[in-house]
This record gives sequence, C-alpha cells and structure tokens, in this order.
Amino acid sequence: MDAAIVVNHLSAAYRKNEVLSEISFKVMPGTLTCIVGPNGAGKSTLIKTMLELHPRTTGEVSFLGQSYRRAKTKIGYVPQRGSVDWDFPTNALDVVLMGLYGRIGWLKRPRKSHRDQAMEALRVMGMEQYADRQISQLSGGQQQRVFLARALVQDAEIYFLDEPLAGVDAATERIIMDTLQQLKMKGRTVMVVHHDLQTVEDYFDHVLLLNRTVIAHGATADTFTDHQLHRTYGGALRWMREKV
Repeated sequence: MDAAIVVNHLSAAYRKNEVLSEISFKVMPGTLTCIVGPNGAGKSTLIKTMLELHPRTTGEVSFLGQSYRRAKTKIGYVPQRGSVDWDFPTNALDVVLMGLYGRIGWLKRPRKSHRDQAMEALRVMGMEQYADRQISQLSGGQQQRVFLARALVQDAEIYFLDEPLAGVDAATERIIMDTLQQLKMKGRTVMVVHHDLQTVEDYFDHVLLLNRTVIAHGATADTFTDHQLHRTYGGALRWMREKV
C-alpha cells in the first residue's frame, strides 16, 4: 500500500531562526496520528509548512503521490481556533458551505443540494439547530464543531486538525474523537496536533513525537514510550506528569 503522506527532509524557519529541521516521515492511509511535543516544538508550523501556508527552506511533501497544489481538493484542514476571526459576520451554515466552494465555485450561489450537504455535516456534529446562529455567538466548543463540519463536507481523503480538543467541553471532545474514528474506519488519513499526553493511547493509533525534528514516529504501542517521551520533552516531562 502506498503512503498517503510522504515528507522528505522538510525544514522551515521564521526569519533566520530554524524551527523545523530535516523532517522526514510517511503516513499510511486509514491511520489516525497525533503530533505531540513541547511548546515551541514546531507542531503547528509543521502542518502549515506541509500545506504551503508557511514557506519551507528545504524538502518535499507529497499527498497521495501528488504535490499539495494538485492534491489540495483532497485535503481538509481545521486550524487552531485562536487563529480564526470569529467576529466575521457569518452564520454556522455559511461557514460549512465554505468547505464546498471548490465544487460550487466562488462566484456561484450554493444550490439546495449543497445546503443539504452542509446541514448534514452540522447534524453529524450535533450543530444543526445552530445553523442560523452567528459564529461569534457560539461557545468555543460549538465553534470547533462548526469548523470540523466544514472540513467534513469536503469529503476529503486527508485531514489535518490543529489542536481541535484545546479548550473544548467533554461532550465536544467525545463528538470530535468519535468523528475522527469514523473517518479512520472509512480509510481516511487524519493527523492531529494534540497536547494532552494522558489521552494519546486512548485516542490515536499512531504518534509522531516532534521537537523541531522527528524524535520518533510509528504505532502508538511501540512509539509512545517513556524513553521516547523523555527524548522529546527532556526534563519537562516529569513536571507535566506531576501537574496532571
């Protein structure tokens, strides 16, 4: 089976400061992978660089054997909630419809079939009753559900989510993880930036440990070990576990 994602010798910098160095890994189809590492490890930057939202200094990335530009209609992306302008005057249904613009066309009006697809995605996320609600009036967890619905309606082959569980309530966390598990069961490939080490083994079948470069990557049972975590977090690991 060919890899869904292949990253070779990827590096990136902010100004002259290198934040990613010689990143290489492969992700197989139908896997649910979390990216974990300390603050400043480059987790969000890795996703943004792979998706050409941040320039790379070296390296290559392919999705389903294609460049990002050729494969981008097959890729769904949910950014960090804090990076979104939630004061933008639009409602939940219109946000989800944005996920269909690749099919609708930016200058064309959505048809009833498009609205039905968007409503179904909201229903899956338990948000159909908020379709007409302005996104600024939704709670953080509800906003996150709407953005995941926007990604779902794309019916992508590969999904990237940047800290989708950060600051959400327990009900939203369950819905998000159930949805991601269902995507995996359908053979879709999902990569998630994740911050809670306590739930990695319960939620993900693969893990990528990152600290500016790849420390380890593989099946969770084999990779998410004390030895590899100490290599990734150093002395901060004991403090993090004591805090929990």
